[in-house]
Amino acid sequence: MLTPYDEFPVHPTPYTFSYIPSTDYNWDEGYWFGVFNPDEKVFLGIYLRINPNSDMIGGCTLLNVAGVQTTLRFSRCWRRNFNLDVGPFSVRFEEPLRRIRLTLGDNESGIAFDILWEGTSPAFLEDHHIAVRRGRRTTDQSRYSQPGKASGWIGLRKQRWDVKPESWTGSRDHSWGLYAERPPLSPVDSWLPPRPKDDGPQRAMRFWTCFRTEPYSGFFHVHETADGVQCKMNDVFGTPFGGHICRGWGEQSIELVSGTHDMVFQPGTRILEKATFTMQDSTGGTWRQLFEVASPPWVVQTMGAMPGSWKDGGTFHTYHGSEELALEWDEFDFSKQPCAYTPYKVRGEAATDTFNTGSTGGLVHGPEYLARVTTHAPDGSVSTGASQVELFIAGRYSPYGFE
Repeated sequence: MLTPYDEFPVHPTPYTFSYIPSTDYNWDEGYWFGVFNPDEKVFLGIYLRINPNSDMIGGCTLLNVAGVQTTLRFSRCWRRNFNLDVGPFSVRFEEPLRRIRLTLGDNESGIAFDILWEGTSPAFLEDHHIAVRRGRRTTDQSRYSQPGKASGWIGLRKQRWDVKPESWTGSRDHSWGLYAERPPLSPVDSWLPPRPKDDGPQRAMRFWTCFRTEPYSGFFHVHETADGVQCKMNDVFGTPFGGHICRGWGEQSIELVSGTHDMVFQPGTRILEKATFTMQDSTGGTWRQLFEVASPPWVVQTMGAMPGSWKDGGTFHTYHGSEELALEWDEFDFSKQPCAYTPYKVRGEAATDTFNTGSTGGLVHGPEYLARVTTHAPDGSVSTGASQVELFIAGRYSPYGFE
């Protein structure tokens, strides 16, 4: 089947773009966009992924206002329309890797927006992610991340926010390939041999951020074992440390090569309050960043990626009764966390949480934070701004006494 992309001379295989060189249901491609303002305590998250082997395209728009979280989920079959449109939602690339138009028209959730997302520095291509289990590649993925700014407007029923680039920051990533097991379409663990004990170091902590403190913007991520060791892991993220900082588009990107941290959590929880990162760049310069959480974190379980996040128990990789459009929404008050959250009924065997949020006992807390950030540059200058922070801590993590 021909697609609009087949018009361009960029084919990586001798087949059309609608053919995927893998029959694995875990092969997918998609985008994440964040648009946020810590003074308004507003975070708009936009997620869109294509699963060619289930022939589905789906995603969500998630609007968190001071912890009250409204999520619109949508999906349809993919090969009937290769445009990045799903019902009232659409993505348009006005200038690839730099200017992207995101729109959501009227729908029953009350969320609507028209946003121009613009990169404030070039995208950063992360190290290639590979993970293997008993000889089978379970992750084989490329990803890039990019900080940005936003303009336009966001509406929620009778509320409206004018989005101006001076005060609204953006984050995004784009990834493709085998990412992680995609339950309920992935193999059922109880029918497979157990994970080998010598499977390599296991990840206990992931810290990821896109930030903007004019004139600087950038991205970095850190992954550590339960003992706080940064090392290469047999894991969906894998990279010990990586990132960069830019001063706009005109100057060369500054590579970050190592980093240490000091984090503070709400007493008796794993909920972040603030964090300080001290990082070295490739020229020997020292950068220090202070992150201060500005609003209750948003909860990933409503996005549609996990079993039970859709009301029929599925995900946006699964079929929801209509090839043309499936659409649903819900609203939760997550302003006090940890809090109770019950997924919708899951058909069959539920798999483990791909993102390892560390939630236990029926209580959850969000791992995605809206934060103010202060950057101390090697030249002594200080700048302030905003960031998205993603922090997953799973199981024991000794640096902060988590068991």
